[in-house]
Amino acid sequence: MLRQRLLLGPILILVMIVGIWLDERLAGAAVPVSLSWLFPGRDVVPPGVAILAALLLLSIPASREIAQILIDNGIQASKRVTTTAAIAGLILSFAVPRGLDGPTGAAILSTGSIVVFLAALMFYSRHKTFEGIVAAAGGTLLAFVYLGLMPGFLLTLRQEHSAWVVLWAVLTTKSCDIGAYFTGITLGRHKLIPWLSPGKTWEGLAGGVLTAAAVGAGGAWLLNRSLDLVTPDLLLGALGGALFAVLGQAGDLIESLFKRDAGMKDSGRSVPGFGGVLDIMDSVLVVAPAAYWLLRLA
Repeated sequence: MLRQRLLLGPILILVMIVGIWLDERLAGAAVPVSLSWLFPGRDVVPPGVAILAALLLLSIPASREIAQILIDNGIQASKRVTTTAAIAGLILSFAVPRGLDGPTGAAILSTGSIVVFLAALMFYSRHKTFEGIVAAAGGTLLAFVYLGLMPGFLLTLRQEHSAWVVLWAVLTTKSCDIGAYFTGITLGRHKLIPWLSPGKTWEGLAGGVLTAAAVGAGGAWLLNRSLDLVTPDLLLGALGGALFAVLGQAGDLIESLFKRDAGMKDSGRSVPGFGGVLDIMDSVLVVAPAAYWLLRLA
């Protein structure tokens, strides 16, 4: 497994870098006439298009994994409905216009949640039975929030910052996993939460936090040297890295909670060495909202 991770990890990082570069290149470019239907009312491509495309692609296998977790828990779950709910959350996060007042933006997101909820109730009651309907509708809302609105914060972050800042937040978060893994297998003695995640240790968590703080500070330094934009300074980069590490590990534990409840070790087998797509995304899902608010309030 370690060999597979070492081989695939750099490839995934390279793919992310290419995607971020593409997003920077596309933002502000003139919208071709043939694609004007994709961007109604816009003359130029908005920021975040490439990031949205990547998240939409990831949401398909991730939604199917969430659906399988629900099914293994005895809950009705249509993989099509779960995927549609996640995609709806992502598109809603991307499509809410900038410059709206707070109440209007909140009303749009709330309305989207209501539509998803009512649509799920209608779908799962189509056979004129009430058994399991509440749990099934709740599972649909889980996908809408967990795989739609939460990663959607990366799109909101992109609206206010360079795409490279988004990459900084993601790589800083994932660096904790690397630091925690190698520190844990080398120095790990005291289990973090043995009943939930037996492999995690307090020593590994400390190593992950220190690694993410260093990567966060180093990334902030690179951003400040490379971009003529508002970027986090060194202190904020280090503090943000430590915060992302703790929240990222919490995200990993949340997914472990889902998997253990369903009697699963990994969410899937689609990514060699890592498990499923959820096993890669779990930490970023929780960090994305925190990254947005950290930079918004700093």
